[in-house]
Amino acid sequence: MADLFDTAPGAEPENAPRPLADRLRPKALSEVIGQDEVLGPDGPLGVMLASGSLGSLVLWGPPGVGKTTIARLLARETDLHFVQISAIFTGVPELRKVFEAAKHRRTNGQGTLLFVDEIHRFNKAQQDGFLPHMEDGTILLVGATTENPSFELNAALLSRAQVLVLKRLGPADLERLAQRAEKELGRELPLDGLARAALIEMADGDGRALLNLIEQVMAWKVTGKLDADALATRLMRRAVRYDKSGDEHYNLISALHKSIRGSDPDAALYWFNRMLLGGEDPRFLARRLTRMAVEDIGLADPQANGICLDAWNTYERLGSPEGELALAQAVIYLALAPKSNAGYAAFKQAAVAAKKTGSEPPPKHILNAPTRLMEEQGYGAGYAYDHDAPDAFSGQNYFPDGMKRGVYYLPVERGFERELKKRVDWFAKLREKRQT
Repeated sequence: MADLFDTAPGAEPENAPRPLADRLRPKALSEVIGQDEVLGPDGPLGVMLASGSLGSLVLWGPPGVGKTTIARLLARETDLHFVQISAIFTGVPELRKVFEAAKHRRTNGQGTLLFVDEIHRFNKAQQDGFLPHMEDGTILLVGATTENPSFELNAALLSRAQVLVLKRLGPADLERLAQRAEKELGRELPLDGLARAALIEMADGDGRALLNLIEQVMAWKVTGKLDADALATRLMRRAVRYDKSGDEHYNLISALHKSIRGSDPDAALYWFNRMLLGGEDPRFLARRLTRMAVEDIGLADPQANGICLDAWNTYERLGSPEGELALAQAVIYLALAPKSNAGYAAFKQAAVAAKKTGSEPPPKHILNAPTRLMEEQGYGAGYAYDHDAPDAFSGQNYFPDGMKRGVYYLPVERGFERELKKRVDWFAKLREKRQT
């Protein structure tokens, strides 16, 4: 079974029909487009190869940026036998056969580079199964993943492999790839400048997707050059890459949250729409906006929370797409609202103090005494009714006896919290005066 996974780079028959993406697969690492930071002379992989100290790797990046190609070329440049498997289709029995074949090669003086596509799909037990074979040199592991390795891969595996981050291809990289395709096919794309730019934009940073689009366009029988409108009618726009349960989900909601925190309504609206276009549930966005209102704005603008709840309620009544406008207005309001995390910080600090002091009881003077026994024990003794005090403020201690008074809420000089800061300072002065 293991032989089904074995692949010798360049072993395919020359006359076999091959997709354009396969025909243009680089034959050397120097031909890989768009990953100079990793592959260049000063990049981590370039330094490893120059020093002859290649170790196990995890290639992390979006689809179509060259993960499989780089793994194949590493095997060629290091004279290792290349074996490719996919975590989607490979189970424990197949893995055992792959490892046994690698051990046999090793006894014959041949090393094995095992490329595991979608390595994050393996569960913890399967990932643990690689460790002894990595440690004894049976295999050099190169894993590929589109998901954040920090969340998806075992710490033990990550400690034995270096993570290399591959970036999505930029417009200039994709243009170079398009020119290579034209050279391979022997003719130019039948597109004017704007249509060509639109085609590159449709690829969304995915080199393989661009080559597939080019192959479609080159198959059309057209005279002259098509403009952007004609291209759009002939070619379905590629769906935006967005996985609602994966890394992109967390990246984009982080971008939205930080844009709002940074008071940039335009960037916030951009990321909000990126998520909607990717198919995100507007209710999830409504929930996150409400969280932002209480976490990053708080009492600097007490209306912000109500704005979010009203927008959420409006969406529930109107649905999509009309209700999404209410959420968009909440995005704008939050971005432009005064910001304060004083309430959020106070909550967390008070929680730390509450855990530290354990089960310390309240001071007896603020406890009720519904029975004679409790009165005899001093419950409620000395309690000062604040409404009877000057300014309706007694200044009594409400923390446990013996506990140093905590100061957690530190309002900022922004928005409504400026007024709250005046009150906090005023009460602090009264408390000091009345306690002395």
